[in-house]
Amino acid sequence: MSPFEDSFIRTNHEQDMLIRIRTVANRHIEGARLADEKNELNSALISDLLAEGYHTYSVPNEYGGNPISLPLFLMCQEQIAMVDGPAALAIGWHHITMFNLAFQRHWNESVFHSLCKDVIEKRALINAADSESATGSPSRGGKPQTKARRDSHGYILNGRKTFTSLSTALSYFIVSATDEDTGEVSEYLIHRDMPGVSIDPTWNMAGMRGTASHDLVLKEVLLPEDSLVFHRPSKPTGIPNVYLLNIPAVYLGIAQAARNEAVRFASSYQPNSLTHPILELPHIQQKLGQIELELTTARHLLYSVAERVERLGPSPAKDHLQQIAPDLGAAKVVAVQTALSVVDIAMRITGVHSLSMNSPLQRYYRDVRFGLHNPPMDDVVLGQLAKRSITKHSAEYSSKSEA
Repeated sequence: MSPFEDSFIRTNHEQDMLIRIRTVANRHIEGARLADEKNELNSALISDLLAEGYHTYSVPNEYGGNPISLPLFLMCQEQIAMVDGPAALAIGWHHITMFNLAFQRHWNESVFHSLCKDVIEKRALINAADSESATGSPSRGGKPQTKARRDSHGYILNGRKTFTSLSTALSYFIVSATDEDTGEVSEYLIHRDMPGVSIDPTWNMAGMRGTASHDLVLKEVLLPEDSLVFHRPSKPTGIPNVYLLNIPAVYLGIAQAARNEAVRFASSYQPNSLTHPILELPHIQQKLGQIELELTTARHLLYSVAERVERLGPSPAKDHLQQIAPDLGAAKVVAVQTALSVVDIAMRITGVHSLSMNSPLQRYYRDVRFGLHNPPMDDVVLGQLAKRSITKHSAEYSSKSEA
């Protein structure tokens, strides 16, 4: 365990959990390379994580889960991402979804209990299928083009969802759809085996290839009444999903892998113009020092925000979560900026060798670019931070003026 991890790990049990996840991930280094090359999910890694019970970490204790603290979850995600960033991001969406359902409890409790039972007993995985080509990022507020209509037996859905991460391993999808009659947007729980549900293998990106973020296609999917699990309010609640901190954790995991590869290369590469490896060169050490400075800063920000969330307790007040929203966003923006910078510096240390398809650095370079397109978006975060600053300082100015 590193001194950094020691400062956030509270018990021997938590330490053992982190070590087990690290051990599982490290068995799949070659699988990560092949998943990128073949543009498919690292299924063996996901399978081993399920065997370890990793998917149960976001299931409430009363329903048989093995819940863990937010900081420990983020560390586990970092460990997986250091081996396979796309697999970490993909299974992270299962946890984001389950953690949020457990926190919000806005479903019928019996439906949620049944889902948890399938996660525990059948190793079911779930993700929200929200993105569509016509609407762009769901965080921008676009209305789903996927349509739902009433039927004498329940509902019939038609549509296509994009960026459905972990698609080939999912058992359940939470699908947003617009009611054809009322225009209301609701969420429906759909099992992969329902007639009319299919995966179209459209995912063909330069990076994050191993997320299997294919299209979910719904064609006359007949759903029972209880499949409608949530009516979305007309206006966003403004309550952030704190478990989206998984996203910066993944990109910082990739950045640490890039750091490790740069150190490995610099320790072993010795051109015939030198009598020692390039690791001993001052300018190489300066670059490594810059990497450590940036990683240390970003990780401390991420985990300080996570600890702040933990201190709010299991049922934090709405206004407390709203107050922390800009910091949640800041942790993500800083983490992605750091990952981009760290990978770039690592590639400068390694030189042209980093562009070889045999080098993991070229894969890290492609993968970290995706962080710019994961929520929350930079402009939204900067707007939140600006609003907080204006509100705070305007109040202070008014107070001084009145005095």
